[in-house]
Formats: sequence, structure tokens, C-alpha cells
Amino acid sequence: MSQRACNDSNRFANQLTDLYKLNELTSTGILMTRTLSRYAKRLSSDSGTVQLMEDLGRADRFPGDAYRLGGGNPALIPEVIAILRDSMREIVDDAGRFSRFVGQYDSPRGNAMFIEVLCEMLRNTFGWAVGAEHVVLTNGSQASFGVLFNLFAGPYDDGLDRHIALPVVPEYVGYSDVGINERPLFRATVPRIELIGAHRFKYRLDLDQLVLTEDIAAICCSRPTNPSGNVLTDQEVATLAGLSREAGIPLIIDGAYGLPFPGIIFNEATPYWDDNTILCLSLSKLGLPGVRTGIVIAPPDIAELVRNANAINTLAPSRVGPELVTDLLRGNAITTLCKDVIRPYYAHRMHAVVEMIEHHMADLPVRIHEPEGAIFVWLWFEGLPIHSDALYRQLTDDGVFVIAGHHFFPGLQDAWQHSRECIRLNYANDLKMIETGIKIIARHVRAAYAEC
Repeated sequence: MSQRACNDSNRFANQLTDLYKLNELTSTGILMTRTLSRYAKRLSSDSGTVQLMEDLGRADRFPGDAYRLGGGNPALIPEVIAILRDSMREIVDDAGRFSRFVGQYDSPRGNAMFIEVLCEMLRNTFGWAVGAEHVVLTNGSQASFGVLFNLFAGPYDDGLDRHIALPVVPEYVGYSDVGINERPLFRATVPRIELIGAHRFKYRLDLDQLVLTEDIAAICCSRPTNPSGNVLTDQEVATLAGLSREAGIPLIIDGAYGLPFPGIIFNEATPYWDDNTILCLSLSKLGLPGVRTGIVIAPPDIAELVRNANAINTLAPSRVGPELVTDLLRGNAITTLCKDVIRPYYAHRMHAVVEMIEHHMADLPVRIHEPEGAIFVWLWFEGLPIHSDALYRQLTDDGVFVIAGHHFFPGLQDAWQHSRECIRLNYANDLKMIETGIKIIARHVRAAYAEC
């Protein structure tokens, strides 16, 4: 090689090395902390939400067999897909409607016809005093909570930093990272753990530990809860509603998996809303996660602020989901679909997967949270000798994608060993694939206990 060629080669190698160093600095956050805002530091930190969504793509790219037990994708239920395809055909076949569908913004509040029909359904079915002024659509539940939590949590003019109270954890992983301020968004209450039989347990609301101090700005709970499938009873919801009203703060209920739709609840529960409640719904678990439609039913002044955030941040929410689902709301056909198709579909899969776990993990100290709703099984390995994140990483090396449990405990004041002993499994996918994944999980957990 000539001296010039050698010099060029060395120069290129040095440039490539510098580029690798730049990428490394950026990925670790070192460069970001020097050149970007404090908000950028939050985006460069470890995030369970980012990990969860990235794993959906990692599973597709995995070089061997991949076992998709992580993520939050719902099942592709044939009957639901058929209804949605028919609805899309009607839109496409109507030239004027299709042109508006793809070529016009909705208002920042969201699709007016969808909101009108939804309000009529809620008034007629539940007697709720809901009008269009109470409802605003967003680009998915994550967007809803990104606005709502920052409306209530953070620094106030009186000098206090206020928080959202989580009366029961674990809670949804997506809550954790939406705050725009550096201070913690949440203050969590550790639940009571009720042991049920040899291999079941349930989280219980511990009202003795729930203290609503002056720096609590709202209470938030999901029903059913992602990740555990826990469903607060009607009495517990009524109690939280009373406490929030007495404290002069709102109760936020995340009903993404629950009531009134998609209704993935396997025990008795009644939909709840009043004039001090913010109820958040979604079309995702009906089978429409790709169209990103969240629904906020709130006091008019809160709904107006969410509407304004839509205009400022995204101009307007998507009209795809509302256009596809409006006819299902007419005549309350959506309730029949949830009751006769969606809920039985997931109930069957839940029972099948629980039987798999009980069979393949019979020799392990594992407890299953009572699966009362949602599309997940929550496993607690009592005394697990390794961190749930270490187990997660071992499993991904074998192509098994789950979610490590520690991500689901935002707002804890003190370390809790229990939070490091749990994992979440999604049971919406192929049952044979799930069973193979469960066998691999059992093998890794068995080895962890054997090595301690």
C-alpha cells in the first residue's frame, strides 16, 4: 500500500473511531447532558416504556425462534377484524367520506360525530350526565396521560411540588416517563398482599396507608390493572371517589382494558364516572392499537385543557379510529361485541395459560396474581435470587420477550424486594408459542434458584 493510501486509511479509521465515540457518548447521555436541555436527559434515561416498545421490533428481528410474551399488542380476533374491515370498506366506497377521512383535520377535540354518538350511548346505558363538553379524543392513552399527569403534577405557584397518588402498585409502565419536570410524578402506596391457596395472590387496596397530603393533586388507578390484572371492586372505587372529592382533587380511572369497553374483566364490576372523575378509555384493546385513539371523559374545564394541548402539540387527533368505530357505538352494538366475543376470547386464553404455568412451574415457588382482567399474567417468584431485569435479559438471549416487573412500581418511597421478583406475560399471542416460552422461563428460573 502506498504511503498516501496508508494515510487515507488511517485517517478514515480515526474518523470512524471518533464517530463510534460520538455515538457512545450520545447513547449514554454524556453528550446530551452537555448540549441539550434537562428534558433531553429524561429521554436518554432507562425507560421501561421504550424497552417494551423496542422489544416488539427486536422480536421480529431475532435470528432464531422468538416467543412474544412481552408488549401490549392485543389479539387479532377474527370476528373483530371482520367488522373493522367491513367498516373500512364502507368508508373507501363512499368517495366523499373517504376524501374527508384522509384529507381533512378534525377539530382539536376530536371527531364530532363519534363524540356525539358516544355521549348518547353513555347517557342511555349508564345515565351519565355526559355531553360533548366532557369528551376529548387524543392520539392514544399514552398521549392522554402525558397531558393529564402534567396538568396536575409538578411545581405550583404556591411553591409546592404536587404529585399523583397511586393507591395500588404495580401500575402501568407507560405512566412513569411522561413527566416534563425532573421531580417525581407519583407517590405510590404499597398494597396488602393476600395469599390465595398455594400458588395465587392478590393485591389489595390498603386504605390505612393511603394518605392524601396537601401535595397530592390527583388519585389515579387503572381498572383492570396492567400489569397484574387486578380489578378494584365497586366499593373500592366508590371509596376512592369519596376520598378524592373530600380532598378536592380528581379521581383518574384508566379503563383502557376495562369498562365500558373493551370490557376485558372476568369478574363483576360496574363502570364508574361522576363529575369529579376523569375516565380514560382507548380503542386499542378493541383491536385498534395501530390507529392510536384515546378518549378522555372529564369535567369540561379539564377536557378543554386537553383539547388545547391537542391543538398545540399535534393540531388534531387522528380520525381513523373514530370513523371505524362510530357505527359500533350506535345502538350499543359495541357492548354486545365486548360481551359475546372479546371477553370470552381472552377468558379462554387466560385459563389456558394459567394451566400451562401451573403445569410447567409446579416445582417452583411461583404465585400467579388472580387474573381478573386485561391480557396479562403477572408472576411472582418468591425469593427470586436474581433481579427480574437480569432474568429478562437472560430470557431475551433465548428469544423469550417478557417485561421485567420492576418497571411497574413508580412512586415507591422505599425499595421493595417484591418489585424485583415479578414478570409480566402477555397471553394474546399463539398458545403453542406461549407454552414454549413458559417452558423456557421455567428453565431459567429453576436454574436461578439452583445456583443461589
